[in-house]
Amino acid sequence: MDKEVILTCAVSGSHNNHSKHPDYPITPKQIARDCIDAGKAGAAIVHIHVRDPATGARSGDPALFSEVCERIRESGSDILINLTTSEGARFSPGLEDPKIGGPGTTLIQPLQRLIHVELLRPDICTLDVGTFNFGDTIFVNTPEHLRIMAKRIQEIGVKAEIEVFEPGHIMFAHKLIDEGLINDPPMFQLCLGIPHASPATPEILSVMKNLLPKNSRWSAFGIARWEFEIVAQAASQDGNCRVGLEDNLYLSKGEFATNVKLVERAVRIIRDIGREPATASQAAAKLGIKRRGK
Repeated sequence: MDKEVILTCAVSGSHNNHSKHPDYPITPKQIARDCIDAGKAGAAIVHIHVRDPATGARSGDPALFSEVCERIRESGSDILINLTTSEGARFSPGLEDPKIGGPGTTLIQPLQRLIHVELLRPDICTLDVGTFNFGDTIFVNTPEHLRIMAKRIQEIGVKAEIEVFEPGHIMFAHKLIDEGLINDPPMFQLCLGIPHASPATPEILSVMKNLLPKNSRWSAFGIARWEFEIVAQAASQDGNCRVGLEDNLYLSKGEFATNVKLVERAVRIIRDIGREPATASQAAAKLGIKRRGK
């Protein structure tokens, strides 16, 4: 078992329950602040979504991603930057004609989902390798679109984090790896507890872990009340972990969390089972990431 655990902080997310939290990071300045502070608290990676500063609604605006990344880089933080590519993948069938997208539809071409990645060249970006019911919409990631995205991510030298929400997603990821579209070692994120997808249970974590390629680096997270249970389970099984306000608003019942407090608790759990949080440099080496300017 590796001594170090790579801890990711998912600081902002794209869900619509941010308004339930009294101090949710919305603006680029707030998101960058939480990224920097999460690194100081023990996270090696920050997973970043951006939001409309005026409304808090999720956004794919490259200018917002650019400001967040610039603020992190200018701060001197060496934390690994992981940008989402999930914007532009939602479809909601129209009431009159289900072939035409209704409210909630955001579908765009696959390379459009990578515009900010092309521009900013982060260390990592996500690749969600399956389609499933996500809330009231369908999260659409077709095989051909995924091949286009995986190939371009590989060409520009960014590490793909393969996000999987169901066991079948892992089986398709095997195909992308076999086709040479994912560099070694493959990096997986097991996303558990999402409504209508895999539950956050020890049994499903074990099933999904055992389906991964043998040389994988893998991490797992559980949303809401399952967050710290999955931290403990993943860390005790030679895996890596993710926490953050994207996944969980609370530290305990009725007590709002911050990204820093979530990272700090995860670090305590990791150390309680005899492991240590990886530094950003250690994480980059484990994931095969060659850092620009380092």
